[in-house]
Amino acid sequence: MMHGEYKAPGGKLVVVDLDVSDGRLRDVRVSGDFFLEPDEALEEINTAIEGLPAAADARDIAARVQARLPEGTVMLGLSAEAVGIAVRRALTSASDWHDHDWRLIHEGPQEPALHMALDEVLAVEVGAGRRPPTLRIWEWASPAVIIGSFQSVRNEVDAAAAERYGVTVVRRISGGGAMFVEPGNTITYSLYVPESLVAGMSFAESYAFLDDWVLGALGELGVKAWYQPLNDIASDQGKIGGAAQKRLVAGAVLHHVTMAYDIDADKLTRVLRIGREKISDKAIASANKRVDPLRRQTGLPREQIIERMVAHFRSRYGLTDDRLTEEELRTAEKLVAEKFTDPAWTARVP
Repeated sequence: MMHGEYKAPGGKLVVVDLDVSDGRLRDVRVSGDFFLEPDEALEEINTAIEGLPAAADARDIAARVQARLPEGTVMLGLSAEAVGIAVRRALTSASDWHDHDWRLIHEGPQEPALHMALDEVLAVEVGAGRRPPTLRIWEWASPAVIIGSFQSVRNEVDAAAAERYGVTVVRRISGGGAMFVEPGNTITYSLYVPESLVAGMSFAESYAFLDDWVLGALGELGVKAWYQPLNDIASDQGKIGGAAQKRLVAGAVLHHVTMAYDIDADKLTRVLRIGREKISDKAIASANKRVDPLRRQTGLPREQIIERMVAHFRSRYGLTDDRLTEEELRTAEKLVAEKFTDPAWTARVP
């Protein structure tokens, strides 16, 4: 029997056990801690999946389940889409958070280019099986603009303003938008995970899945936050942070998030051209109205917020304190010199 589990953000756990015979799904059993009425709807869900091709994708499975539900069915913490993902996770032998020996790296302030290099190195190490899945908390040694892999430097950054404020411009390996960071004003972390953890999920679904723990941590801090597709963490007061992701050929997923602890909105809009555009598009007078920093929402020191985030992750999945190895650091420093400080990389999209 194959076994798959999936818990959508804000939802309940959906478990699927099944077998495959002659390319078809057999002996399907859906279970979980969700709420479902009427009782017979569960057997209808099983019947809807029974006999489907093993190659069916999550969307097709969800459509079959939805069409089979009795009229008036009520699902709480459960959706046809969640069932479809759980089936695909069973078929792809997906792993669960608790299947892994999670490690924590939280070291002193490092320069922006080294952070970019460490993201690549640690993701490759996890993909190769030389490092367990890892949570890394970043500390910034200097202010920076980190542009997405496919962004244009001149379209995103006012070079004169960046130079005036001593802001370094670096390019990361993941897509997404530009981030403006200053030491002490942001909370940035990366997750380096094997592809098996997000097996059976689309890119969009994996964003929500990998961000779910931090929503729980923020909830414990009294912040009512939610995941806003595609890659934002938001509250009713504004955006808190944004995520970016890269799936490496090596078999790993890099997922990183930057959240605003505090913000110098005037400096941000002088350095980032896109900041001006987004604000003008929405007729918003200040970036402070778009971004609601955690300092204001929690009233807590940045270090205490990080400590409580780490404690939440540790209680939820387990977490062992760790450090960069000498080889990882040496490889990252080599990448800094050969790639992440090379104008050919930084300005690869001028």
